[in-house]
Amino acid sequence: MPSAASTRSPRRARWRDPAGWPLRTRIVTTMIALLAVLGLVVGGTAELYLYQSLHQQVDTDLDELLNRLRGGPNGGKGFSPPDRPENDPNGGSYISKPPNSLRENSIIVSVSTSGSATGFRIVGTQGSLDNDFDELTESAIAAIRADVVQNGAAVDVDLGGDLPEYRVKAVVKSDGSIQYIGLPLDAVNSTLITVAAFTGCVVAGSLLIAGWGGALIVRRTLKPLDRVAATATRVSELKLDAGEVRLAQRVPEPDTDPRTEVGQVGAALNRMLDHVGNALEARHASEMQVRQFVADASHELRTPLAAIRGYAELSRRSRQVVPDEIAHVLNRVESEAKRMTALVEDLLLLARLDAGRPLAQDPVDLTMLAVDATSDAHAAGPAHYWQLDLPDEPVTVIGDGARLHQVVANLLANARTHTPEGSTVTVKVGAVPNAAVIQVVDNGPGIQPDVVPRIFERFARGDSSRSRAAGSTGLGLSIVHAVVTSHRGKVGVQSRPGQTIFTVMLPLGPPPVVPTAEQGPQMLHSVG
Repeated sequence: MPSAASTRSPRRARWRDPAGWPLRTRIVTTMIALLAVLGLVVGGTAELYLYQSLHQQVDTDLDELLNRLRGGPNGGKGFSPPDRPENDPNGGSYISKPPNSLRENSIIVSVSTSGSATGFRIVGTQGSLDNDFDELTESAIAAIRADVVQNGAAVDVDLGGDLPEYRVKAVVKSDGSIQYIGLPLDAVNSTLITVAAFTGCVVAGSLLIAGWGGALIVRRTLKPLDRVAATATRVSELKLDAGEVRLAQRVPEPDTDPRTEVGQVGAALNRMLDHVGNALEARHASEMQVRQFVADASHELRTPLAAIRGYAELSRRSRQVVPDEIAHVLNRVESEAKRMTALVEDLLLLARLDAGRPLAQDPVDLTMLAVDATSDAHAAGPAHYWQLDLPDEPVTVIGDGARLHQVVANLLANARTHTPEGSTVTVKVGAVPNAAVIQVVDNGPGIQPDVVPRIFERFARGDSSRSRAAGSTGLGLSIVHAVVTSHRGKVGVQSRPGQTIFTVMLPLGPPPVVPTAEQGPQMLHSVG
């Protein structure tokens, strides 16, 4: 028994493989994927442009600050000088506090010619006279000195701790000292994140709307294809194997426009249905000709066969002595005439059933029918053991009593013919929901597996495993199948060495809901 995982795996595999998706799903998924790529490209391009623009603005501000710084303590546009300039013992000056008028949250680092460094972060401004500041840690100063190139381009530096990311640029002053100026990037980064989040939400919402709208559009666009598929489905449900078939189903005219792909499919399907319909009509006409020929030939042969039998019987009643050799020949002529008459009667019956001749619709007691047919079989085959297994209550169906009697008689004759003497043949009658059941069971050698699928065909022949000593026309079981089918029933066979079961299922009443004989009961009752 397959596990739950094995039963779920084909579905998961189907969803992993786009080739197994419905056409609507593939179209909508492809459209959403293309829109998602387009959204990512547009959003990424906009984000990159904004990133460059904002960083360019920060670089402009840094250049302005550096220009002011290059103006020196006495320059007209330079920073205001520090309150306490100090000298490095090894030469070169550095500042012990930041210049005035720096922006809030900006940083400045001064490195003397001897390598001593001080750094500050402006935490507040007090007009143009003084600033509130915090000294930078040695690790922050080291990070700035390590990442920023002197007289080079501005660089983003992460100072760690609670400090934000800074955009820093360095300049070498005339006395050889180095000044680093940095502006915070928290506003820039916040703007980039906000824009990215907004763009992502817009793209996601657009994809949802596009997916919903695309699904509606695709569904409406593929409606003609649904109608074409519905037409093909209705045609596939028609019974085309036998009888007169009228393929009235066609794709509607609006769905056969050759200018569209769906219209081309619809037009091709209509042309195919036209060809198939013509072929089925030709096949039915040919079958009707053959059936009519068989019926006419069988009908015409009945009279000469009856005459042959009559003359043969008349010769035996002659008062003159007939030589033994002639008598034997006449007996053989009469015997073969009887056999040919039976064959002609079977062919005529099959032709009538094929032509759809109506059968009688009378109540038929299957229990009494089984008793009578078994009694006849016992008289014809006394060397066999015949048994009946009948229910306590009669089983009655509506049908043609004579034809149903012929069904049971043919099944019993088949068992008698193809089983050795001494075999046991049991006739069972019973009922299951919606159906009456007749079973003929024998304990003979069984039927070869390759013969079972075609055993109800006309003139079907088995092999030597089932004795043919009594002879057979090969039409008995085909008559059984034709009569049962005409009664809207089912017939089947299950066989193995030592047991062969023929099962006939007949509807108990309208509407006929009869299971197949293979789905019916294996055995109605245990063999007594």
